[in-house]
Formats: sequence, C-alpha cells, structure tokens
Amino acid sequence: MSTLDHPSISRSAVALREAGLHEAAERIRILDDDVRTAALAAEALGVEVGAIANSLVFRATYGDRDLPLLALTSGAHRADPARLAELVGAERVTKADPAFVREHTGQAIGGVAPVGHPRPVRTLVDVWLARHPVVWAAAGHPKSIFPTTFDDLVALTGGVAARVCLEEEDGLP
Repeated sequence: MSTLDHPSISRSAVALREAGLHEAAERIRILDDDVRTAALAAEALGVEVGAIANSLVFRATYGDRDLPLLALTSGAHRADPARLAELVGAERVTKADPAFVREHTGQAIGGVAPVGHPRPVRTLVDVWLARHPVVWAAAGHPKSIFPTTFDDLVALTGGVAARVCLEEEDGLP
C-alpha cells in the first residue's frame, strides 16, 4: 500500500471532497519524510512556519466527562490551554495523550488532519492563520499535507475562529 492509499489520508480526501473542496483533496501532497512538527513541514514546503496549521488535540474536562478539542494553531505559536478552556467553557484543558488522539480522530499525533475523524470534533481555528493566503494542514498521516485557506478551515471543520495563542504571543489588534 502506498502512503497515498493510507486509510486516514483517504478519509481526509473524502471529507474534503464532501465539503466541496475538490481542489484541496486533489492537492494532497505526500512528502518524502515525516513532518510531525510545523517547523519540519515549513522546511519541506519552503513556507513560513506560521502558514502551517498545527492540529493539536486536547482533552477538555467538563465535570466527569473528557471530550476532544481540536485547536488548529499557527505553527509559529503555542496554544494556551487556559485560554482554550475559557473559550469552550471547560473546567480545564490538557494536552491529549496518543491513545486519546487516535480514539477521537482515528489518526496519529504528527499527522492529524482537521477532518476525516470518526465523529465531529469541536474545533477552534487560530486567527493568526488568517494572515496567510495559503495555509497547509496535515491530511491524516505524518507525510501528508494539503493547501487550504483560513476561511476554508473554519468552514470545513465547523470550527470557531479564535485567539488561542499564549498571551505574550498575541500581538493581534
């Protein structure tokens, strides 16, 4: 099986097509090496690290329930768990472990796509990504990536645009 035939990449491509983003589905790129970090992805593509949409899965705690929260952050910034908790009304938000990520996305850390999950995942999209006309997101595998836009990421995920970075990084007006 080639990497392009990987089930997680196939699910991502189907989700992109179902959302009407046929061009993004056709432009999924398979890179020579894993790009599990924004810095590696930016280097492989020759783009600014801020144009990489990190797919970070968190565990949002509401009483005795832990639910997944996907934060699509600019690769140039770090998500602030306290801010994420405030934005979604959770008691706390913590980084998810690999088993929790796979359970809720069907994908492994380092290649989590914004779509193609077994069930919809509540999503916040970092407003910093809007500064880039093209944003690159993982397509379900650490070697896969596709081009999109900030607006398409918000629409595709049913997400909410939000400031999710740490306060000292938040230089937005």
